[in-house]
Amino acid sequence: MSTRNRIRVGDRTVAISNADKELFPDDGITKAELIDFYRTVSRPLLTHLRGRPLAMERHPDGYGGKSFFHKDVPGYFPDWIHRQEVPKEDGTLTMVVCDDAATLAYLANQACITPHPWLSRIDSLDCPDRLVFDLDPPGDDFEIVRWTAKKLGHLLTEELGLQPAVMTTGSRGLHLVLLLDRRTDFDTTRAFARQVADLLADRHPDKLTTEARKNKRRGRLYLDTLRNAYAQTSVAPYAVRARPHAPVATPLEWGELDNQGIGPQHWTLRNLPDRLSDHGDPWKGLSRCRRSLGPARRRLEVLVREDASSRA
Repeated sequence: MSTRNRIRVGDRTVAISNADKELFPDDGITKAELIDFYRTVSRPLLTHLRGRPLAMERHPDGYGGKSFFHKDVPGYFPDWIHRQEVPKEDGTLTMVVCDDAATLAYLANQACITPHPWLSRIDSLDCPDRLVFDLDPPGDDFEIVRWTAKKLGHLLTEELGLQPAVMTTGSRGLHLVLLLDRRTDFDTTRAFARQVADLLADRHPDKLTTEARKNKRRGRLYLDTLRNAYAQTSVAPYAVRARPHAPVATPLEWGELDNQGIGPQHWTLRNLPDRLSDHGDPWKGLSRCRRSLGPARRRLEVLVREDASSRA
């Protein structure tokens, strides 16, 4: 790879520059290796990127150097890369839409270590098809995250009739993801997520909170639902994170939460391909878990009243 300045990806030729540049110097991981990784995982990853505006987390000097979030498409990007104009508060913004492996390779060559897609698609920007609960530990103890994910998963599945999926973030915690039918706008979806979080925090006030201010949390895990808003993004499954050893946001089977050896940075750019090769994608067929929020919202209202009555 280091001797090549062009690679063939599908029916596209992608120019590669500075292939030997080390983006993760502690491990000798080069830009070429990042590109190869994204080509390897392109099939499952693209199911979470296609048709979505994308923010690029770029690290031209490697993960430890200066970085920036790039939302607008630079003028030098090739014409074949899909673009989408999206409304924003003071006008519009033209963003990348990563629909194929060639675009994924091109973005990696731009030192885009981590792609961050929107929670809605370009054909229905105001109605998300994903809802995300972001669970990070208040300190360094991942066990509270594992415990919380199980409690939240049970509430969503057994009490609200939804089908959440769980993944490591490659950073500090876990994401629980719900696939939605795109019939609910962001304000309604975010309010639902917050109400779910409030209910769970009320059930476990010694361990969980929805208090946004850190000085009010008193060591409890914060149930973060803030990213469920228009134009917000979430790290893509199978995305590399800009942290030591190039950890990867990795979809899990629910039973894997019981494995004490699995932490938020367990899988990396170098061992994740073997996981896919040996076990496949745990989220394959996830689209079958897509649900409407209508019935769940009605069940939630009942649960909130019942819980409040039991505490009175």
